[in-house]
Amino acid sequence: MRYDSVTDIIGDTPLVRIDEAVHGLRNIDLYAKMELFNPFGSVKDRAAWHMVRPGLRAAAERGDTVVELSSGNTAKALAVIAGMHGLSFRSVTNRMKVPEIKDLLLLLGAEIDELPGQAECLDPTDTEDPLTRMYATLATSDAGYLHTDQYFNELNAEAHARGTGPEIVADLDGRAPDYFIACVGTAGSSTGVARVLREHNPEVTVVGLVAAKSDFIPGIRTIDEVHEVGLFDPGVYDTVETVSADEAIDGLLTLVRRCGTLAGPTGGGAYQGAVRYLRGVDATLTERRTAVFIVCDRVESYLSYLRERRPELFRQPSRQHSVHTLTGAELAATRTIGVPEAQRWITEQQTLVVDLRGPFAYRSLHIDRSINIVDELFAELVHGGLPFGRRQPVLLVCPVGEKSARYAALLTRMGHPDVRSLDGGIIAWRDAGAELVRD
Repeated sequence: MRYDSVTDIIGDTPLVRIDEAVHGLRNIDLYAKMELFNPFGSVKDRAAWHMVRPGLRAAAERGDTVVELSSGNTAKALAVIAGMHGLSFRSVTNRMKVPEIKDLLLLLGAEIDELPGQAECLDPTDTEDPLTRMYATLATSDAGYLHTDQYFNELNAEAHARGTGPEIVADLDGRAPDYFIACVGTAGSSTGVARVLREHNPEVTVVGLVAAKSDFIPGIRTIDEVHEVGLFDPGVYDTVETVSADEAIDGLLTLVRRCGTLAGPTGGGAYQGAVRYLRGVDATLTERRTAVFIVCDRVESYLSYLRERRPELFRQPSRQHSVHTLTGAELAATRTIGVPEAQRWITEQQTLVVDLRGPFAYRSLHIDRSINIVDELFAELVHGGLPFGRRQPVLLVCPVGEKSARYAALLTRMGHPDVRSLDGGIIAWRDAGAELVRD
């Protein structure tokens, strides 16, 4: 096969049946849509090309910079496409959380702007969030940017309505599957595919998978974050369920070791969530059914993510002090404190306030006299033992109070008698009108 451009081979990815001996479903044929075979390695290749293509010629004539609010696969695909057309690419994000992705983007020549976003996801209603202010600038400015706008651009979903969905139907001999299980990130793939499948089978069950509240799974939004995505429509899904980081890794290991599929955590989460949901209906079926999930990208970009959470996979000892080892009971017993009480506690007890956000967010706005230890560095400090004296009261702060609660639980387990998490995080502090200072 010969092609004029690498973009010509985006799409037409295979649909592969997962062996029943692996998933154990007796009455359901489970298929994986192998989006990891796209040329730049992910399902986002389709959306990136579909969103950027209409403006490429004019952008090249003007010498514009392609820009997207992305820290993952969309940025990677756009960086490649921009370079092919002689354009530069800027990734705007509040945090590059996967080191391999950041290194790859730099290798591709991308510029990375890590802005001090208050939360992990763009919230266009929060006009004080620097990430949102940058988004507004890109949306209204003619200062040389081609902004693909993946969170709100309908072309994102259309890429899958024109490609991914019809391909699934064609590979199933003109029939839509009975079940479609999709992880929700920008919601583009799940929305576009569901639209097509329902045209062929109005009875198809569409299951959306989101990350558990305090978990981080690359490519999957949490249950709170997903409502901040412009393309997300709850009506697309018959049900929305959560999947944990541990489940995603378990699913990844099954796909990698049992199926010969080098899937990343998103694909692992999709597989594990699919099998969990389908087991609930499998026993009630009297006729065979079909189900499809998407393998979004490849595992190689997430080795540090896996090493942090499952060091034993790499023949490394498990970390003695890690938030990933906390039990549900320990998390439930975390001591949290509201803003008014926290203000009094800081004043009366000379409490040490530790801000776990990234340095850009900290410099933008923080609690007076707090210290900044980004959460990855804090994890390393805690690995070596208690980083503070037991007599020192400690208040941990993060964007919305979830990460800080986990670290507070861990320090409590390690023997610190007086560590608490700020309930609602820096967002609650700001919303309460409490003082914030800027470097």
